[in-house]
Amino acid sequence: MSVYSACGAPTEMPAADIDIARLKAWEGKTRTVEDVVAPDRVAAMAATLDWERAPPTGAALPPGWHWLFFNGAARMSELGPDGHPKRGGFLPPVPLPRRMWAGGRLAFPGALRVGETARRESAVVSVEGKRGRSGDLVFVCVRHRMFGADGKLAVEEEHDIVYRGAPAGEASKPRPVPAPPGAAWRREIRPDPVLLFRYSALTFNGHRIHYDRSYATEAEGYPGLVVHGPLIATLLLDLLGQERPAARIERFAFRATSPLFDTAPFTVNGVPAADARSVRLWAAGPDAALAMEAEAILREAG
Repeated sequence: MSVYSACGAPTEMPAADIDIARLKAWEGKTRTVEDVVAPDRVAAMAATLDWERAPPTGAALPPGWHWLFFNGAARMSELGPDGHPKRGGFLPPVPLPRRMWAGGRLAFPGALRVGETARRESAVVSVEGKRGRSGDLVFVCVRHRMFGADGKLAVEEEHDIVYRGAPAGEASKPRPVPAPPGAAWRREIRPDPVLLFRYSALTFNGHRIHYDRSYATEAEGYPGLVVHGPLIATLLLDLLGQERPAARIERFAFRATSPLFDTAPFTVNGVPAADARSVRLWAAGPDAALAMEAEAILREAG
């Protein structure tokens, strides 16, 4: 199944106690944010990924590193109990407690550059409901367009967010999907709390499931700290960059299938297509179950 799917795919409506019509009133809501692609934050990200050297001022920002920027700084009084900004501002007030990054689709017509002032224009594209195996789900798709200092479009993204109810027991958990065999590239990742804390700090992400173990396990029912979806996607992109340093990515899409935790290592994997124009990428958990699948389309040489 292709990971290049459009926003608003779910068609089944959730239970009647979720007023989906009210939530759909957020469709079309927009927000514009400016940020500096600060060299010190780029250097901190390079250190977090264990790079020997950080991209210098003026260099193109590596794919996926745009998630460090445009995140805003909500006041403490504006945060909800999960550490995120309270719902009902830019994003709709979905009445489900668990929020996860479900996936996204990116295009790179240009590149943001280290040191420049950039702009991101965001819009809520769709709000859709579905009745899943584990209960009610609400999917929110947000489109982001990022522009460099020259005013040209650098990155375009569709960001999928899924809201879920409280955990309902082992019986409601979906059966794990086996990860693909035959990886040409493979790297083991040890997602210790330091890595998760540093990425949370770099992205100014206050979501407590990534650094507050008691909250993650007791309030949201996870077995440990949750590895950030965009961090996993960035590690897949980093694997591609290590294996094909001269490649330029035209498009990238990823979809999370099951969460990963700090309780065990996981792997990022890849295999290039025979025509060298695309690369299949995936993350696999300690049980060899698929955690994230992705595809990168490479720009033709010349």
